[in-house]
Amino acid sequence: MALRLGIVGAGAIGNVHAEAALRNGARVVGVWDLHAERAAACAARHGATADATLDALLARADVDAVAVAVPNVAHAECAIRALEKGKHVLLEKPMAMTLEECDRIIDVAARANRVLQLGFVCRGSPAAHAAKALVDAGRLGRVYHVKCSIYRRRGIPGLGGWFTTKSQSGGGPLIDLGVHVLDLTRWLCGSPKALRASGACYASFGSPIANYRYVEMWAGPPRADGVCDVEDHATALVRYEGGLTVEMNVTWAMNIPDGAMKDGVFLFGDKGGLAFQIFGNDLTLATEEHGRIADVKPILEPGDALAHAWDRQYRQFLDATQRGVAPHASAADGRAIQAIVEAIYRSGREAREVEV
Repeated sequence: MALRLGIVGAGAIGNVHAEAALRNGARVVGVWDLHAERAAACAARHGATADATLDALLARADVDAVAVAVPNVAHAECAIRALEKGKHVLLEKPMAMTLEECDRIIDVAARANRVLQLGFVCRGSPAAHAAKALVDAGRLGRVYHVKCSIYRRRGIPGLGGWFTTKSQSGGGPLIDLGVHVLDLTRWLCGSPKALRASGACYASFGSPIANYRYVEMWAGPPRADGVCDVEDHATALVRYEGGLTVEMNVTWAMNIPDGAMKDGVFLFGDKGGLAFQIFGNDLTLATEEHGRIADVKPILEPGDALAHAWDRQYRQFLDATQRGVAPHASAADGRAIQAIVEAIYRSGREAREVEV
């Protein structure tokens, strides 16, 4: 029988979850959102029914699992309530606002014996999938350093709304974008334990809101009466067991010419190196072949890389919930990334390297 999914949070990402679930054989049966009209629109779009309350959605016998796609502040509450009602959970990143909330979710999931998978969708892109295969096959040898970055010139999401309100989001691009590249690079390198982090966060744009000039504005237009009390740029160096270091840079806003700094992931190994954009259609392995320096470009899955990533994530969720396969991105992974993020924020406040 097809997995019957409920959507918790009917914003842009909630609709992406619904579309990916349907493409991969699940049924979307229920939708809940704080805004009833948004839930109704999402439900109508995907052949489901809208529920008036979260409790009503979770009480339904025809809901096997839920995708939680609400603002960060509500991740823990919604996930815990769903697990307590016996539902499997695909939980958007970040896992929660704090490590304490992560631990509460993990405890409830264990007691409920339900699947809890984290929404680290970047792992599923064709480039990331190919990179993991090359790393695991030993083509890079020992990976000793990684550079990862996501740059936006002027792309603060929903300026003045929940994204830029620390009490609702937990932070800016570090907890929004940084969690993606921190998880991806950790996974590529075999999920080593993080030891120490040194980071800095900057807030140079978006306050006052009325003065902000933007290139893109997703998650809604600027709200002049809103709040912007989070960083717009974060940088960090994370040290892992075994000597691996990861350098991370993420921005929502900066004054750099378009294209001058590349997004992407760069892995440095003693036998080879990799360069790729997460949702690009190109990956290059820098290596030696037959005694010569060589650049090798594996053939990636054709088509929309982002759609491939979402499809792979949902196939993995179906495997976990219906066939008993361990979740691909686990609760332990979510907690590990939360610990790194908290260490980077603490390092920035204290202007020193800190233990993770």
